[in-house]
Amino acid sequence: MSLLKEPDYGTPAKAGDATVTVEIDGVPVTVPEGTSVMRAAAESGTDIPKLCATDSLEAFGSCRLCLVEIDGRKGTPASCTTPVAEGMAVSTQTPRLEKLRQGVMELYISDHPLDCLTCAANGDCELQDMSGVVGLRQVRYGYEGANHLDAPTDSSNPYFDFDASKCIVCSRCVRACDEVQGTFALTIEGRGFDSKVAAGAGDPFLESDCVSCGACVQACPTATLQEKSVVDLGMPTRSVLTTCAYCGVGCSFKAELRGDELVRMVPYKDGGANEGHSCVKGRFAFGYATHPDRQLNPMIRERTTDEWRETDWETAISYVAEKFRAIQARHGSNAIGGITSSRCTNEEVYVVQKMVRAAFGNNNVDTCARVCHSPTGYGLKQTFGTSAGTQDFRSVAESDVIVVIGANPTDGHPVFASRMKRRLREGAKLIVIDPRRIDLVRSPHVEASHHLQLAPGTNVALVNALSHVVVTEGLADESFVASRCEGFDEWAEFIARPENSPEAVESITGVPAEQVREAARLYATGGNGAIYYGLGVTEHSQGSTMVMGMANLAMVTGNIGREGVGVNPLRGQNNVQGSCDMGSFPHELSGYRHVADDAVREVFEELWERPILPEPGLRIPNMFDAAVDGSFRGLFVQGEDIAQSDPNTQHVAAALSALELVVVQDLFLNETSKFAHVFLPGTSFLEKDGTFTNAERRINRVRPVMVPKSGKDEWQVACEIAQAMGYDMHYDHPREIMDEIASVTPTFAGVSFGKLDELGSVQWPCNEQAPEGTPIMHAEQFVRGKGKFVLTPFVATRERSTRRFPLVLTTGRILSQYNVGAQTRRTANVAWHPEDVLEIHPHDAEDRGISSGDVVNLSSRVGTTSLRAKISDRMPVGVVYTTFHHPVTGANVVTTENSDWATNCPEYKVTAVQVARGTSAEEADAEQREAVLSES
Repeated sequence: MSLLKEPDYGTPAKAGDATVTVEIDGVPVTVPEGTSVMRAAAESGTDIPKLCATDSLEAFGSCRLCLVEIDGRKGTPASCTTPVAEGMAVSTQTPRLEKLRQGVMELYISDHPLDCLTCAANGDCELQDMSGVVGLRQVRYGYEGANHLDAPTDSSNPYFDFDASKCIVCSRCVRACDEVQGTFALTIEGRGFDSKVAAGAGDPFLESDCVSCGACVQACPTATLQEKSVVDLGMPTRSVLTTCAYCGVGCSFKAELRGDELVRMVPYKDGGANEGHSCVKGRFAFGYATHPDRQLNPMIRERTTDEWRETDWETAISYVAEKFRAIQARHGSNAIGGITSSRCTNEEVYVVQKMVRAAFGNNNVDTCARVCHSPTGYGLKQTFGTSAGTQDFRSVAESDVIVVIGANPTDGHPVFASRMKRRLREGAKLIVIDPRRIDLVRSPHVEASHHLQLAPGTNVALVNALSHVVVTEGLADESFVASRCEGFDEWAEFIARPENSPEAVESITGVPAEQVREAARLYATGGNGAIYYGLGVTEHSQGSTMVMGMANLAMVTGNIGREGVGVNPLRGQNNVQGSCDMGSFPHELSGYRHVADDAVREVFEELWERPILPEPGLRIPNMFDAAVDGSFRGLFVQGEDIAQSDPNTQHVAAALSALELVVVQDLFLNETSKFAHVFLPGTSFLEKDGTFTNAERRINRVRPVMVPKSGKDEWQVACEIAQAMGYDMHYDHPREIMDEIASVTPTFAGVSFGKLDELGSVQWPCNEQAPEGTPIMHAEQFVRGKGKFVLTPFVATRERSTRRFPLVLTTGRILSQYNVGAQTRRTANVAWHPEDVLEIHPHDAEDRGISSGDVVNLSSRVGTTSLRAKISDRMPVGVVYTTFHHPVTGANVVTTENSDWATNCPEYKVTAVQVARGTSAEEADAEQREAVLSES
């Protein structure tokens, strides 16, 4: 599917039912009221020359190239800033316009390097194109006078150059940074002839506030902002439409190639999730796919102390099957299991859980969602009836009050954050509930109305207090509750109790009662209220309770079932939603249907021709415990580094060491592979063929940009292991796997590769009732019939600060890195985050004699690690914060076995710790230099 050049209509489309009919060069065209003359012309098939205009940005009217003549009007107005009017007659090509445009273009070219043949943008330069379009044949002005031809090039950014000598000061890059990204990192400095684009206060791009989203590069009409990959490899000649494999936003991209070599990733304008925007990871950090660290051949070893030896696929698969069968013969059929990956496609995940259930003969399958969003699945299913978010991302444009709880969208989900910031700049109100002062609390043109800076582990107490205010102050949407919900009276009596009041919980949460009351009133009365949440909600001992608490709050205020409202989980990895949808939990088959349901099992048993056990299998924590006690002996791990990502690293290591067979399928040798006996090479997203499902339930096609470097698709490997174990599982193409998924999964009943190719994407449920998908859930009624209010008593975590461990550690992510860093650490993204650091409040640092840059020892009751300190007041006194992107830090060495009561999701966000100064910044730097010298 090649879309190298997408049409550009010059200005954004206008919505609305009212239309206007105009004549463009004698051709009538009917467009929505408010449409620009330029866009109307483009829609009638006439392209008006332009340089400062593009349909991703509001009209600016600076280049003076898009002039037109309009009957009855004087002058030559700019078509980009002139709206259509009924009966208007427009001429886009006249001798007068030709002369004016040539004069304008002549001035541009007179101050521009004439190096078109050697320029990296040759063939993809709008200035070059427009010179031809307007018929420019000569430039009468020489280079003797003042010009900008010797302006410097800023190459500080690892991914793109800024060549100021080629800048025409069209402001498209500045406007893209403002309107699309919302960072406001670029500006026009100076006036008149001295005008120039600057990053911040004249800083190099790398040192400025630029977040390297690529919006400026994409908007630039010349080679001023150009990808270094294009400079090195040349302009791409073809493209493949696919889906990003980083966070849960699920951005659509054109992978642009020159021959078989990937040159760049360009966000797709018609992408349902991103609509032409991107972040630094999706746009630029794709180099890991061809990194020399990738393992491309299967490897085997008898013991983990042995050296790896490469082998062929047939030998490796036979070895795995024989070992698994032998373990089952000695220890029983339940002694082995598998873990699926949220980085793999739906099709790959489906066949792995099928391999476990049909070939292994048990339900011992789980997924990494266990350690991130399993409380979302449980909580939303109990209250709403389905384990997924309620809205599409576009819905935020209709929100009046946005509540962000335990999430940091600008770092974790930046493309969605840009949508959100756009709405906030338009006037929506923001409530942030987080122990840390995230960027959204205050950033350019965005400021939260309330930041409820609660103590870690007290989410449930706070959400109960918010609901208490709604109920006791008469702010409930009584008609919605009466017609759409059940269990309200019992819940209302519980939530109205004095112990749930803001005043009563203030000593627990640390949030002043009046702030809680004001925030509750704003959410309940401010119009459309939307809740967006992340791992700061789920990764707690009461994660499931908190999800149900947010659902209660949304239902009591009527903020469910229409645009601009809802309860919306921001999923961490690209296919967390999909891996759960596909039946990766030990108690559920695809579509979240329990294995105890005879009718559901019968559907699968008839198709698979194998019995399915009615009892749930082992969850990941149960697998670890059973491995330590000797009853669980073999594990297949698909694309997850559990030794780095799961809590209490010592316990995970003990479990993996106790296993007779650990099979790891991944791109790189990782922390888990240190315990593995078989390593099976995986495929990057650039080699995959299938689908991902993002956080808004959007099913997107993933198309192969290159053939699998390992020689096999991942779904083929699972099938061949199953076959070697005696179960015939075979597909000729991943589309057949999706067809099977659709046949057994009601929410996917209408999904097929053909439909996705036709529509671009769909959001489940997609079936006879909703053949093109369901952007907004629970519109007429909840999936379960009536929404269910659930009692959510606050139960304090057993993880408490003590005299020995007086601080509380919480964790999160950073923009440039992804998850355990296996991919992003193998790209130039390390320029922004070369190591994990510990944020510590100045008061806590001073008490311990710690300065920024010092190496500190971070200890909990289960382990100790070391990392550099960063003095920061983003965290309150008594709370420290770190990321988990670098295995050398091993943040999970200190996290504990505490977990959510319903799902065993680990309590990453609350760990009692102590911090002690280890080495000063100067001593640490000297040690690092010495280590580098000794290595060389």
